[in-house]
Amino acid sequence: MRVVILGSGRGSNAEAILLAQQGGRLGAARVVQILSDKPDAGILALGPRFGVPAKFVDPAPFKTKLEGEGEARFIEAIRECGADLVVLAGFMRVLKPGLLNAFAGKIINLHPSLLPAFPGLDGIGQAFRAGVKETGCTVHYVTLEVDAGRIIEQARVPVETTDTLETLAAKVHAAEHRLLPVVIARLSTTAK
Repeated sequence: MRVVILGSGRGSNAEAILLAQQGGRLGAARVVQILSDKPDAGILALGPRFGVPAKFVDPAPFKTKLEGEGEARFIEAIRECGADLVVLAGFMRVLKPGLLNAFAGKIINLHPSLLPAFPGLDGIGQAFRAGVKETGCTVHYVTLEVDAGRIIEQARVPVETTDTLETLAAKVHAAEHRLLPVVIARLSTTAK
């Protein structure tokens, strides 16, 4: 299974995937490309470190969604890799029908809450401010509706009375780093 990772930030979840691959824990999946919509994103530095091609793809003309010319450039870059699975790991753009249709059923996302609770931006902060006793993270298929696709798997994280937003975020990120590689490995063994 050929995996392409899309990210906008420092790439801690991408690093967890690449470390799992390096350790032989990614099943039949292999990361073949890292793509970012930010030319200075930390995720791009992971490419040389792990021997995986990494490049910036111009997302213009929009700032928060992937549509028009930017979407076409991403579709082309993903197709060039022969991707079987597209993993959104901190990719901070809303996907539109062009990309979703081009890779229907092959795009997954990691979200920092137990969906359907707290979709959208700042899932950890939303959960913390709501005072829930438990939160976590979710890997789900991507659809037109943000964070509403079919759930693949979740990891639960208890919220302790002593937690701050920072300690809770650290616990959720640790759960994300464990969950995402496991899901990818499992999908690689069930892929047709």
